Amino acid sequence: MAGITFEEIMFTIMSATQDTFMTYMGMEILAGKIEKKIEPVESDVVGIVGVAGDRVGYIMYATEKSSAVLVAKELLMMEEADDEAVRDAIGELTNNIAGVFKSKYHELYGSVALGLPLVVSGKIRPVSEPPEQSGDTSMNIRCKGVTIPFKSLNSNIAFRVMVYM
Repeated sequence: MAGITFEEIMFTIMSATQDTFMTYMGMEILAGKIEKKIEPVESDVVGIVGVAGDRVGYIMYATEKSSAVLVAKELLMMEEADDEAVRDAIGELTNNIAGVFKSKYHELYGSVALGLPLVVSGKIRPVSEPPEQSGDTSMNIRCKGVTIPFKSLNSNIAFRVMVYM
């Protein structure tokens, strides 16, 4: 994937996220300004899918519990969503977004593979940033990347998609 620019990857992830929400939930979401820096992100729910091949990294979906519950109810067509349903929905959503990335670039360039989705909670921070205190439940990651904020038209759902490669 040497010929693919980071801007092309960002556009793919942005449109994959918007298309996934529209296709599976009939929901239009707006993308905010791309942040080209790694900052700690505190989130109740984080979906992570690893990317392997010519480019290695992660695609992550991070949101607060209230947004995650709304997404789970919409995606899984449920009246109520317990913690298991929330984990399933966020894992599936992250996997779908990463799957669009894989499909596009595997078809064009080959050598793109995805890991299984992992759903966790807590703070994500760069590996260079020390924990805030002992017993800190943050996850440190080593990479360069960007964060794309999204929200629904009515602002009930807000989340960030992070790409680290």
